Amino acid sequence: MLAPVYAPYKLVVERAEGVRLFTDKGVFLDTYSGIGVLPLGHSHPDVVRAIREKAERYTHLSNYFLDPDAPALAESLLAMTGRQGEVYFANSGAEAMEAALKAVKKNREGALVSFEGNFHGRTLGALSVTWGPAIRHPFDPLIPHCAFLPFNGEALLKFARENQIAAVFLECIQGNSGVYPLPADLAEAVNILRKERGILVVADEIQAGLGRTGRYFAYEHFGLSPDIITMGKGIGGGLPLGAAIFCEWSPFASGEHGSTFAPNPVSLAAGKATLAHITPSLLGEVARKGERLRERMELLSWARGTRGMGLMIGVSAENPGEIKKKAFERGVLLNATGGGIRLLPALTISDAEIDEVLSLLNF
Repeated sequence: MLAPVYAPYKLVVERAEGVRLFTDKGVFLDTYSGIGVLPLGHSHPDVVRAIREKAERYTHLSNYFLDPDAPALAESLLAMTGRQGEVYFANSGAEAMEAALKAVKKNREGALVSFEGNFHGRTLGALSVTWGPAIRHPFDPLIPHCAFLPFNGEALLKFARENQIAAVFLECIQGNSGVYPLPADLAEAVNILRKERGILVVADEIQAGLGRTGRYFAYEHFGLSPDIITMGKGIGGGLPLGAAIFCEWSPFASGEHGSTFAPNPVSLAAGKATLAHITPSLLGEVARKGERLRERMELLSWARGTRGMGLMIGVSAENPGEIKKKAFERGVLLNATGGGIRLLPALTISDAEIDEVLSLLNF
């Protein structure tokens, strides 16, 4: 009946609140918040209220009308960057990446450079700059002139000496491949090429943005100033929403890009309610709780080292599939990816809830 593209848990969720899922098989602690989609956890009252109030007014308008929440949300996003620019709203992170790709191809010539380990989405355009031959090659040929380089600055500078580059696509913390931060020499190389060659820098903040790392955006940790920022996952507070932020420039003329459903009014309302909680004080708490969680994860017998920033944490393990299974039996939902465990808990997770998770994972 359903296309077999997912392998869901064999349980039925009856309701969800905060970091807890109430199911037909008991209560589970969700350590990855819907794969990073719920910064404030499940069913946050402010988000639920915003969804209800907007849905009672209207659920869809089309882009022939302007929902006031669209410019308000765009203004909030630009304020987080500290720059001027334009925001294109999409329905997902992958669609935001499609907008970024079109902007690059319209305005620059040369190679589209991505890196080993990067994940930018599964649509044909986004897949073209996504590392992972197993998921990419069945759909070849994709966008031409895409190059995948080792995740370091030397490889990028060497490639630049021999090739013209249109844009560099970065996950400043690679999520799907196991939570690996950008090497300092790669950030330096990107800044050199942006200054000397005028290449465009596309920062994929779909998973690492909106406070996940203890700052508004992950690129802030690495001294980067991207030309395009792509967003998705948490921006809609649990509803489908994405955004491409074009910093200090305007890539599209009227009619050159668009979407029937984006931006959806109900998603905008949920996003506006969510961003209202992404404050400097919350960022400080995310950094603190992330450090605390990492330190205590290191003490678990099965952990073989941790990495990451804020509440975006990767844990090495010899058999992550077995760890995931044992955690499920104890009532904890873990995400096994990139040869380890990836933690993306709600940014609002409490110290007591962190301790509860850790006690259940102590096996």
